[in-house]
Amino acid sequence: MGHSSAAFQNPNPMKKKVIAAIVAVVIAHVGVLWSLSYLKVAELKKIEKKPVQVKFVKITEDIPPPPPPATPVKPKVKPVEKPVEKKVEPVVKPKVIAQKTPVIEKKVIHQDDTQEKLKQEQQRLLDEQKRQEQLKQEQALREQQAREQAAREQAARDQAARDAAAQRAKPRTLSAGEISWKRKPQLNFSNKDLGGSNKSVSVNIEADASGKITDVKILKSTGMPALDEKVLRAVRNAKFKASNDGSAMRAILPLELAINPNG
Repeated sequence: MGHSSAAFQNPNPMKKKVIAAIVAVVIAHVGVLWSLSYLKVAELKKIEKKPVQVKFVKITEDIPPPPPPATPVKPKVKPVEKPVEKKVEPVVKPKVIAQKTPVIEKKVIHQDDTQEKLKQEQQRLLDEQKRQEQLKQEQALREQQAREQAAREQAARDQAARDAAAQRAKPRTLSAGEISWKRKPQLNFSNKDLGGSNKSVSVNIEADASGKITDVKILKSTGMPALDEKVLRAVRNAKFKASNDGSAMRAILPLELAINPNG
């Protein structure tokens, strides 16, 4: 009982709207019926009908054109049959079939252009290698010839230098008057060394290009070995002036050893 009273107390809003719409429709119908009962019926005016005039129009039908005249049919003429002549068939001779020699086509082998180009390139490289080798041989030959020529020229120069050296080494003979002394021999002897008499001695002197005396020999002795030795020491300590032409010098120097009268 409590559950149904709650349902009536809280009706569904949608149901309320439906009931309100039905009540409004009923009230509208009642109002319309009430207003119609008080309206006077309006008098209808009579409508005068005018007679309808009908005009008949004659419709002309399109007449089709006359058909073209019929083409006259020509009678068919039957061809006259000619008598058929029997043909005499000629005697057919057997044909002699000439045997043809089969023509053997020669196949042209087209080599690959790549292989041909490769061969040409290899040949070009071989030719270039040969040319380079020939150039190297020619260059080596020229260098060898140049070395040989240089060796010959050097040998000639060396020979000339040796000849010049030999010429310089070969002493130039000087006379006693041609000797140019840079330092003269200093002869120191006594009358005792002379043995009581004058003595003469001759020495052979050799000197290099600078004038340095390199060798002294007795050509003519004084007869007294001790005196000869004194003469050799004195000459060795002497010195020529340098040679003008760079050659060695040789001279024979005679010496007169006289007794000192003053003792």
